[in-house]
Amino acid sequence: MTKQSVSTEPGHTMQCMEVWGGNAASDNGVVMPGLDAWVYSLPHAGDAGGGDVHYVSSCATGRITRVLVADVSGHGQGVAEIAVTLRNLMRRYINFVDQTRLVRSLNKEFTELSQLGRFATAVVATYWTPTNSLVVCNAGHPRPMLYRAESKKWESLRAARNDRHADHAGGRTEPSGPPGESVVSNLPLGIDDMSGYDHFAIELHPGDLVLVYTDSIIECSNAASGRMLGESGVLGLLSTLDASKPETLIPNLIDRLRSVTASDGLDDDLTLLLLRHNGTQIRAAALQGLMAPLRIARSILERLVRGERRIDGLPEVSVPAIGGAVIPALGRRWKPRRK
Repeated sequence: MTKQSVSTEPGHTMQCMEVWGGNAASDNGVVMPGLDAWVYSLPHAGDAGGGDVHYVSSCATGRITRVLVADVSGHGQGVAEIAVTLRNLMRRYINFVDQTRLVRSLNKEFTELSQLGRFATAVVATYWTPTNSLVVCNAGHPRPMLYRAESKKWESLRAARNDRHADHAGGRTEPSGPPGESVVSNLPLGIDDMSGYDHFAIELHPGDLVLVYTDSIIECSNAASGRMLGESGVLGLLSTLDASKPETLIPNLIDRLRSVTASDGLDDDLTLLLLRHNGTQIRAAALQGLMAPLRIARSILERLVRGERRIDGLPEVSVPAIGGAVIPALGRRWKPRRK
């Protein structure tokens, strides 16, 4: 595991209508209403850009925080171009509470690129501040890990047992259409343009943590056993760390990985993105809502000035998204769709 200093401060405060991230090396953090985030990303072999792509976005009212972590096949300029496309899609749906259209657009984009051998595993998550809900979609990616501050325990992040949609990092086959036909869900992006994707929600509480990562850490080999760490191995390492100090969790986890694997190198890109519910709420919600149209208009005008013709960032047409921007109670009525 390549030695490199890791930041312990969230740092940058996200602005409304901002999309932050990319596929280059990153050691930084951001602060948003309700969430802090730390990102550590290191392309393999010192490359300028890797196959791991990460983005965080904040909507015009600050109520919607969206996270994307993707592991794209390949490296080099091709992935850099895909990273720009993913940024544009994040911007297009930045003011949508519901993330299903974003996920469908991501899959459509990679399906068109599949003839070039491009596909990606990804986790897309949307945090809705009015209800403290984190909605998660997993497209063939390693499962994120969840730390509950109340129980002080780590576990893999998955749908509740009573949720009829199973959540796991691979395809799931379910009945669809006429008898005998089925559709495979939750595949990596670009494998099948007909693939469906499940979305499930959890409620976050102050101090709770969510760790999203790419597969390089679970594919590390334990020097003592010669076996890959896997999900259980990484959960075991996390349980030895002080989760009450999230600002040090990523660097400490990397140190533990170095110790267990007895190696300073990886055979793949490395990305870790840690979210912490910071217990804050949006202040002056009504004023934020009234200012939102101005922020959206300014963002659109800036893109037109740069010669971009597509008008992105328009809000989702729904009562929670628009009405809830001024009347908070309307925002709390929003319920995530499962598919």
